[in-house]
Amino acid sequence: MLEVKVPELAESVTEGTVAEWLKQPGDYVEKGEDIVELETDKVNVEISADEAGVLKEAKADEGDTVKVGDVIAVIDTNAEGGASEESKDSSSSEEKKESKPEEKKETPKEDTQKEKPGEAPAAEEKSSSDRVVASPAARRYAREKGIDLHDIDARDPLGRVRKEDIDEHQSKQQAPKKEAKEEPKQETSGKPVKREKMSRRRQTIAKRLVEAQQTAAMLTTFNEVDMTNLMELRKRHKDSFQDKNGVKLGFMSFFTKAVIGALKKYPYVNAEIDGDEVVLKQFYDIGMAVSTDDGLVVPVVRDADRLDFAGIEREIGDLAQKAQNKKLKLDELQGGSFTITNGGIFGSLWSTPILNAPQVGILGMHTVQNRPVAIDKDRFENRPMMYIALSYDHRIIDGKDAVGFLVTIKELIEDPEQLLLQG
Repeated sequence: MLEVKVPELAESVTEGTVAEWLKQPGDYVEKGEDIVELETDKVNVEISADEAGVLKEAKADEGDTVKVGDVIAVIDTNAEGGASEESKDSSSSEEKKESKPEEKKETPKEDTQKEKPGEAPAAEEKSSSDRVVASPAARRYAREKGIDLHDIDARDPLGRVRKEDIDEHQSKQQAPKKEAKEEPKQETSGKPVKREKMSRRRQTIAKRLVEAQQTAAMLTTFNEVDMTNLMELRKRHKDSFQDKNGVKLGFMSFFTKAVIGALKKYPYVNAEIDGDEVVLKQFYDIGMAVSTDDGLVVPVVRDADRLDFAGIEREIGDLAQKAQNKKLKLDELQGGSFTITNGGIFGSLWSTPILNAPQVGILGMHTVQNRPVAIDKDRFENRPMMYIALSYDHRIIDGKDAVGFLVTIKELIEDPEQLLLQG
């Protein structure tokens, strides 16, 4: 027997939540094949089988918290099987496996009840479309209580049945009056409400944002950038740039280059506080905030100062795609010396971004709007303008340096040819 343990996830990650079992007990798994997906504070991680065999036991339910080093599954490496055999015999082998424990547990005088647990698996195995999605532990739990999984209303958005759904179903059947008593709790204000548990990632996001505000002396300063020259340059070169490099020329590479220039001029913005010491970072790993269905993640463009415009655009595109597809690795989210967030893609005109601790600075980009700008005493022109914001830790960054940092970015963006010459 092979015990599958929760591996080391990352330096600061000690536990995760079972998001989904990719294999069920009785399934044959190949060496290196993923059997379970864990949701950690930052990304989802798949745990694979070190050896081929039959999955004998899943030791945690979906939604359960498991720690690094915990045994999460057991694989019988001596069992024979494979993809073809599994597809041929999966239904019969699982039915045998599921009915066997019931024969041991039930006594002869409970023969009438014994049929109920047998009916649920049979109904589930009729066809793949009729199969109820449930974890192995939930299936066992339902069998023990003689409940048909098809009768249960799952709270999970994906329709997965969990232990709490089974308990709720049973309590409704046994004590229908209890439901009437609990109903006022849902409508204490006279209006219906819906409660849902936050995901592990959302809890982590909430915790980190609150900690950042409670720990840092956070302050935000603003400026505005005339995007005329940058937009004209981009218009002139975007086609040739894409033909040559295979990626589009966007604003983010210019702002990344401008941020690096400003960080070199104001090194305390590229730092963090460690006790009574300031750690000045001699590298430029720039985090890019990406919004996903599961919440905000900040993958990091490593050594951005060594990349050209095409390299930055390519790296940002790859990381954003991985974020949307939940394929980011933990090391792609760790570290970072400064963060850029672009609320402008959602239409944000103005915001005060929250620090990505332990970093001491974050730049907020916003939407571009045409506004009248005074060119000289007697002349106004409509110009494409963008508000930019720098949130910073006032403990080590003075207001003068924060303003100077934003002015440097403004000057570089308004003279994009200079950025191109600098590479």
